[in-house]
Amino acid sequence: MTIIIAARLLMSASRALAGVVTPVYLALIGFSALQLGELALVVAIATAILSTSIGLVSDRIGRKPFLVVVPLLAAVAGVVFATTRETGILFAAAAIGSFGRGAGAGAGAVGPYGPAEQAMVTDIVPPTRRNVAFGRLAFASSVGALVGGPLALLVGNAPAGSAAVTAAYRIPFLATAALAAGAGLLALLLREPARPASVGDPGRRPRLPRRSMPLLARLWATNSVNGLAVGMFGPFVTYWFFRRYGVGPGQIGVLFAVINAATAVSTLSAAGFARRWGLVRTVTAVRVVQAILLVPMVLAPSFLMAGAIYLVRMIVQRIGMPLRQSYVLAMADPGERAAVGALSNLPSQVTMAVAPLVAGYLFDEVSISLPFVVSAVLQFANAALYWGFFRALPPEEERTVPATSGSA
Repeated sequence: MTIIIAARLLMSASRALAGVVTPVYLALIGFSALQLGELALVVAIATAILSTSIGLVSDRIGRKPFLVVVPLLAAVAGVVFATTRETGILFAAAAIGSFGRGAGAGAGAVGPYGPAEQAMVTDIVPPTRRNVAFGRLAFASSVGALVGGPLALLVGNAPAGSAAVTAAYRIPFLATAALAAGAGLLALLLREPARPASVGDPGRRPRLPRRSMPLLARLWATNSVNGLAVGMFGPFVTYWFFRRYGVGPGQIGVLFAVINAATAVSTLSAAGFARRWGLVRTVTAVRVVQAILLVPMVLAPSFLMAGAIYLVRMIVQRIGMPLRQSYVLAMADPGERAAVGALSNLPSQVTMAVAPLVAGYLFDEVSISLPFVVSAVLQFANAALYWGFFRALPPEEERTVPATSGSA
C-alpha cells in the first residue's frame, strides 16, 4: 500500500501542475474556449476507451502493468507540450497521456489506470479498513497536488501569441513529465497479491461484469448526470480564473496549493463521516453542498473571494471522493472489481466529453459564468438520483456494524 500511495502522490503532483499551466498556455498561444472544449472532448474519449479497456483487462492479467505504463504515457505528453505548439500533435499527445484535464485543485484524477489502482487497493485491504485506505490514497493526492501546484511559478514571462510562450512554459511541462515518469517507475516495485484462478485467469477473455450489472445500471444513471456537471465546470476552472480575474498561472497555482493544503485533512476524515452518518448519506450531502457553493463562487467580485468559496467547496468535495470510490469497489463482485470501476465511469466519461463543447460555446458567446450555474443544477440532480438509488444499499461494513456505533 505504501508504494501505491507514493506513486499516487507523484502522479497527482504531475496532474496538478498540468491542470494549472495547460489551459493558460493554450489560451496564450491562441486557443479559444471552444477549442479548449474540443481538446477536452478528445482527451475524455481517449480516457474513456483506455480506462474501460484497463478495467476489463486488468481483472484478467493483473493491475500492476497499467500502474506502470499509463504514467509513462503522461510523461511523453509532458515532453511533447514542452517542445511543440502544433495543434494536431498537442491533441494527440493530450489524448494518449490524458494530459491537462481539470484543475490543479482536483488532486484525485490520476488518469485511466484508476480502475486498476482502486481494484488493487480493494484486493489488499480488509473491508473494515477500505474507507480508511481510500481516504489515505486521497490524502496522498492532496499532498501531491500541494507540491505540483506551486511549480507553476516556474513559468517565465512572455507576451501572448509570441513564439517565446513555449519556451516560457517548457520547464513546467518537463516537470510534469518527470513527476509522471517517477510514478510509473515507482510502480515497478509493486507486488501484486495472488488471486484465485477463477478470478484472474490470464487465459480467459475479458468480459462484461454480469454479476454486478444491477449495481452498474444505477451507477450509469447517476454518473451520466454527474459527468455533464463536471464537464461543464471541471476542465475550465483554471481558464475561468484566468479570464474572469486576469490572474496568471503562478497565482492560480498558489491558490490551488493553499486549497490542497487545507483540504488534505478532509480526505482522512471521510471514513469517520461514513461511520457516523452512513456512506451513501455522506456522499449525497457532499454533492448537494458542492452544487450550492458553485453559485456564489461565480458571483464573487474578486479572485480572493472566489478562491475562498472554491476552497470551502473543495474541502467538502474531498470528503466524498474516496467514499464514492470505496463504495463502488465494495459493492462489486470481487472478480469484477476493476471492470466495474471502469464501466461505472463510462457514461460519465461520455457526457463529460460532450459537455465541454457546450460550455466552451457558452463561455465564448453567452456568459463566462453560465456554464458553472448549469453545472450546479446538474450536480444537485445527481445528488437526488444517488440518494434515490443507493440509500437502501449500504456497503458490507454497515450491514454488520451499525453506522452510528463508530466515532471519527
